[in-house]
Amino acid sequence: MNATHHAVVVTGIGATTPLGGDSTSTWSNMVAGQSGVSRLEQDWATELPVRIAAQIAVEPTTLIPRPQARKLDRSGQFALVAAREAWADAGFSGRAGEAVVADDGSSPLPLVDPDRLGVAIASGIGGVTTLLDQYDVLREKGARRVSPHTVPMLMPNSPSANVGLEVNARAGVHTPVSACASGSEAIGYGIEMIRTGRADVVVAGGTEAAIHPLPIAAFGNMMAMSKDNDNPQGASRPYDTARNGFVLGEGAGVIVLESAEHAARRGARVYAEAVGQGISADSHHITQPEPSGRGIAHALQNLLDGSDLKPAEIVHVNAHATSTPQGDVAELKALRKVFGDDVDHMAVSATKSMTGHLLGGAGGVESVCTVLALHQRLAPPTINIENLDPEADADVVLDKARALPEGRIAALNNSFGFGGHNIVLAFRTV
Repeated sequence: MNATHHAVVVTGIGATTPLGGDSTSTWSNMVAGQSGVSRLEQDWATELPVRIAAQIAVEPTTLIPRPQARKLDRSGQFALVAAREAWADAGFSGRAGEAVVADDGSSPLPLVDPDRLGVAIASGIGGVTTLLDQYDVLREKGARRVSPHTVPMLMPNSPSANVGLEVNARAGVHTPVSACASGSEAIGYGIEMIRTGRADVVVAGGTEAAIHPLPIAAFGNMMAMSKDNDNPQGASRPYDTARNGFVLGEGAGVIVLESAEHAARRGARVYAEAVGQGISADSHHITQPEPSGRGIAHALQNLLDGSDLKPAEIVHVNAHATSTPQGDVAELKALRKVFGDDVDHMAVSATKSMTGHLLGGAGGVESVCTVLALHQRLAPPTINIENLDPEADADVVLDKARALPEGRIAALNNSFGFGGHNIVLAFRTV
């Protein structure tokens, strides 16, 4: 089957983030330029080099019944909350293959065949809090007190598997792991599942829950994180000359991907077309980005070569931009290398300035925001830029959200990860 035969659209969105407990509140606070970063008030944070993070706005345990929540790692809880919102937003109710009784008492045919439904939800680290907390239990209380749910909670595929069980997905349940590019890679995988005819609907995205003393200490000692403990809301400042590292965030973002034919048959509301993905690897360093942006440029070119996307259509970029000295500029160099002067007409937003960096969850949340930017024709702002780096050679959206043009337009969501992973996703209005 021709891999480019099936057009793919986005029919549902869901999120739980430091800016809000759902996609609506996340988006409205993002457009308003609100920061989700705060001081860590937990006792364990007192002696850490980094004592700030972008913590979840709404605890998932307030939304998930206790018996179910206690069998899920925090990353799985986030994924389930976001997936439930996206599933309902797409117009689905209950599990695939189970007909829903209508108001008139009739039982219509199921909206999704479970054998044609897939899930691709990623995490860069997996159930790290479960692993570390249960190790503490083992040391302090003995082996008999270790939870029997530990292994299915800490597995990196646990969030995807639990969402798959929730919706009754049988076409395949997948968990690509590529550090901070994981969420976007999962969405790209979902697009390909539909384009190649393996599924009609895929629930896709990313989740992460790594706000714990060990990851924070480790990232801090790598000099990867901002240590602006006295200025939490201003600490994440992509493209600013004083940027000094990312701020750790947590949460999940999920979208429902669907073949255009399947969505049309059931009369679904469509947010945007999922045009495709571009993938590459830097092969440069395990943590440092390739400074010229060579690998990123390769991913961008792969996206163009594998789709009908035209550079002139692209009016918005949700940049990876984590607030690190090298990475922010390398990304813009790559955009300029591939698109030339067309970059001058692309409104670049660095939304991690508000959400912090959700690692494997970043691509999911930022895809939700990219889709909403197109749907509402509004590019969110980049906050905390006091002195724009002169090497930031792009039209960065500063301080206030900006209207996007009418007509057929497209947007990119860029995600890059330790190990040199580069994923570029493209969405377009319909």
